[in-house]
Amino acid sequence: MTLQTQPYKGSRDFYPEDKRLQKYIFKTMRSAVEIFGYEEYDAPILESLDLYKAKTGQEIVNEQTYAFVDRGGREVAIRPEMTPSVSRMVAARRQELSYPLRWYSLPNLWRYERPQRGRLREHWQLNVDIFGVAGLQAEHEIILVADQVMRAFGAKRHMYTIKLNSRRLMDMIFSEYLQVSQVQSQSLAKLIDRMHKMEHSEFVADLDALCTPSQRESGMSDRLMALLKTTTLEELPPEIQQHDACVTLTKLLKLLKSSEITNAVFDITVMRGFDYYTDVVFEVFDTHPDNNRSMFGGGRYDGLVGLFGVDPVPTVGFGMGDVTLANFLDVHGLMPNLKVESDMYVVLVGDVYDKAQKLLAELRQMGLKLAVDCSGKKPGDQIKTAVKKGISYVLIVGDRELAEDHYTIKNLVSGEEEHHSLQRIVSIVKDYRKK
Repeated sequence: MTLQTQPYKGSRDFYPEDKRLQKYIFKTMRSAVEIFGYEEYDAPILESLDLYKAKTGQEIVNEQTYAFVDRGGREVAIRPEMTPSVSRMVAARRQELSYPLRWYSLPNLWRYERPQRGRLREHWQLNVDIFGVAGLQAEHEIILVADQVMRAFGAKRHMYTIKLNSRRLMDMIFSEYLQVSQVQSQSLAKLIDRMHKMEHSEFVADLDALCTPSQRESGMSDRLMALLKTTTLEELPPEIQQHDACVTLTKLLKLLKSSEITNAVFDITVMRGFDYYTDVVFEVFDTHPDNNRSMFGGGRYDGLVGLFGVDPVPTVGFGMGDVTLANFLDVHGLMPNLKVESDMYVVLVGDVYDKAQKLLAELRQMGLKLAVDCSGKKPGDQIKTAVKKGISYVLIVGDRELAEDHYTIKNLVSGEEEHHSLQRIVSIVKDYRKK
């Protein structure tokens, strides 16, 4: 049997150049959220399947979760998201922790779904959560953090839009304004969540199928369609505008505007797919025509911690995937030109490997990252290897150089070649590294 060289469908191999980009993304994310005082945590990649059955959503549990029975007969799952895990962790130390908690993580997640642009079966995700703040200050801060992460990658605010809605507001619209049952409300929420991925005619047909004959006669679907066309809170019917959830959204949008978040808007179609959201939800959309889609989002989920038998903890958070972020950076020309980790490629001329060890140790102690060619190939071939690896400098080391304690250094970008002492070589390379 011939083994396949391709990775499992929907996952990725990370060659050094790919890992370099991932390291940059993770470093930038960590720096951006730590500015706001968030601390990093992690949890096991395997969790009890019950953790996701409780509130995640039937589609994810039944269709997208990698679940199996372990050798001890327990139903376990490879985590498809991080929110249930962090809620479990907070519940485990509910009385010991000091609130508000500001936590973040960068977990590896798996979902069994059809791989497509911006969505793979395996991905990494920045998760940011604030626990213990019941007021809209938590939503405000979380959106500030999300905005800070985007700007840390060089994004301008015209490149993305932050769309806000409220699940509490939608619950009121379903139950009081449209007067539909709880079961219908759940189906409508999921349908609205998918509406931008569907043809309009298909959405209308599915909506009609959800309505009872009496609801069709009363014009319920027409009233819902009219609501879905609104673009501001002021366009909503007066009885909806007066609801507390609508007032909260109005205050939040004003607060964001005062914080110079000028790209935040109300969007009644933003629902978020998870069942655990309880109030404000938001999604960040790419405005580029080649990638005009939702990139990530989050919202308030006050009930998850309480599912573990402790007092509930008000919580707001978001999750940002690495795949959609990379697509965003690509279409907006924000991909960085990342240098290889090695500062210099050492070309050994002749049988000098043993003699050069003291020199190499000294250079490393002085702070340089060296890749030493010990292959015994001709110097010209060694230099070609350095070029292929993308290393900017080559250091030539032979018997003559070791005797003189002066060495030839070549800049493979400019082609310039110089002969210097070790101290001068280290200075040149370090100055280049800062560029």
